[in-house]
Amino acid sequence: MPEREQPSARGDAGASLTPSQRRELVQRILGRYPRTDAQEVGIRSLDSPSGLFQLLVMATLMSARIRSSTARQAAQALFAQRWTNARAMASATWVARTEVLNHAGYARYDERTSRMLGETAALLLDRYRGDLRRLREEANREPAAERRLLKLCKGMGDVGVDIFFREVQCSWSEIYPFADRRALGAAGRLGLGTDAAALCRWADGADFVRLVVGLVRLDIEHAYDDVEA
Repeated sequence: MPEREQPSARGDAGASLTPSQRRELVQRILGRYPRTDAQEVGIRSLDSPSGLFQLLVMATLMSARIRSSTARQAAQALFAQRWTNARAMASATWVARTEVLNHAGYARYDERTSRMLGETAALLLDRYRGDLRRLREEANREPAAERRLLKLCKGMGDVGVDIFFREVQCSWSEIYPFADRRALGAAGRLGLGTDAAALCRWADGADFVRLVVGLVRLDIEHAYDDVEA
């Protein structure tokens, strides 16, 4: 189901849960989704130029109107070509990037996305020497400024930045705790709270990131019945 779709409407089914029941619910979500999207595609570090670039690529792919699983598969295919940093991506030809995306199932957007990835890589090299940590410093570690600068990258809108922020928040502490609208919609539906601070009652640090990503994936998969008692 496309990443851009909004959470389905439903009442707050978890409003009457006790704190203990909410903790158990969170553990079921974490058990169902033990890894974040970044971990699924093999990104090992979100505090390095390569890891941050790969996260940006993944967020760009996942923000299109295409299945999240297909977008993750396409990201893995690109990284398998060793296009894991801005210089390598910029050096790859448009044709080569397009073919990899197409073969990975990213067919509807392969040509356009190939062009955007090349343009983004060139922008990052020119402006930040390929290192998104420099973008962070240019923004003075202010989330609103980071969002604005990230949106200068081709294909990165607010949905893409939300995906990037979900994953990077443990490394970029100024963003923590962050939960986007889709995650909060799922949390509210389950009775876990309606803002990031409320979610922090049930998980923190890396587990908080896993919870936020898990809530999004739960909503995408319409899998609420699988975790609700």
